Amino acid sequence: MTSSIARLHVDPETVRLTGCWTTAGLSRTVARVDLVRLPPGAPPVFDLSGLQALDTTGAWLIRRAVLDHQTQGQAIRLQGASPEAAALIELIEAHPDPRKQRIPPRGEGALAHTGRATLETLRTGYEFLSFVGAGTLSALSALRNPWRLRPRQILLTLEQAGAQALPIVGLLSLLIGVVIGYQSAAFLAQYGANLYIADLVGISVVRELAPLMTAIIIAGRTGSAFTAQIGTMRVTEEIDALRAMGIRPLEMLVVPKVIGLVIALPLLTLFADVVGILGGMLVGEFVLNVSPESFMERLHQSVSLTSFLIGIGKAPIFALVIAGVGCYQGFKVEGSAESVGRRTTQSVVQSIFLVIVLDALFSVVFNRLSL
Repeated sequence: MTSSIARLHVDPETVRLTGCWTTAGLSRTVARVDLVRLPPGAPPVFDLSGLQALDTTGAWLIRRAVLDHQTQGQAIRLQGASPEAAALIELIEAHPDPRKQRIPPRGEGALAHTGRATLETLRTGYEFLSFVGAGTLSALSALRNPWRLRPRQILLTLEQAGAQALPIVGLLSLLIGVVIGYQSAAFLAQYGANLYIADLVGISVVRELAPLMTAIIIAGRTGSAFTAQIGTMRVTEEIDALRAMGIRPLEMLVVPKVIGLVIALPLLTLFADVVGILGGMLVGEFVLNVSPESFMERLHQSVSLTSFLIGIGKAPIFALVIAGVGCYQGFKVEGSAESVGRRTTQSVVQSIFLVIVLDALFSVVFNRLSL
């Protein structure tokens, strides 16, 4: 009866394995544990001459013990194995443990990737529309009760998004006017149409470039700040504290920012109009010899009130998009600094994308309306 049990004997020079090293024989003894837990200084020879029976379970344990000692820098030699036992051990060596074989992840097909991206886009759009609806209700509620508008927060947004943005908006608008005027100067001079630089600079800046570039600057500067501020409040659980005190986060954090930016962006666009035209005027005077008086007279003839109102009218729409996306991404932060950075990046990218798309749609619509 005892001969059917797997046994392990550690001699000074060898480790002897006797008995039946099979599933049944190993189930009634601790020899398998002793084999796996052999100390690093154990004899480097496994004597298998005393084995009465061996199956894949026993062969796998022997192979595992050999590999463990090899990992520790000790070579193990097997001796005395019968041809059948040696063949079984070689078979185990040729077929390693399948649990340790990493199956490479299956790549996602193009169709599945497209479907997943489409569903994610639809889900994000639905959540954004829900956020816009909740924000609109909060704004209407605040307008019905003006004492809840928080004028200090609105003025703070006007200062941060408006007054503090004047230098960068002015510098870039001036450079845009200079670049447009300078690039067109050589072409206009060939035909003696120097005075038409006022048409080119005036219409392009007032109608398109000033509102578009100002919105892009504000999206990168102010929209990201909205996301970072609200996202940090999410991480520090300040928004949860506001809810616990009975304060509506949308009414306190979103509505003042939206109102402030809707007021600030048209003013910044008007400032960009003036500075951009000034850049074109400088090029006209110093490159094409067009006097400021002639430039302004031609500008008054070429730039209509409709073009001016179209450019200024785009600004509040862009402001709503920038503020809405910035605040929405801030509320989507999930409790870590990494999430704040990721959402801030998404806020800037999505805001700029939507602003450019809206500007393109406006161009098509106004062209259809002959405006």
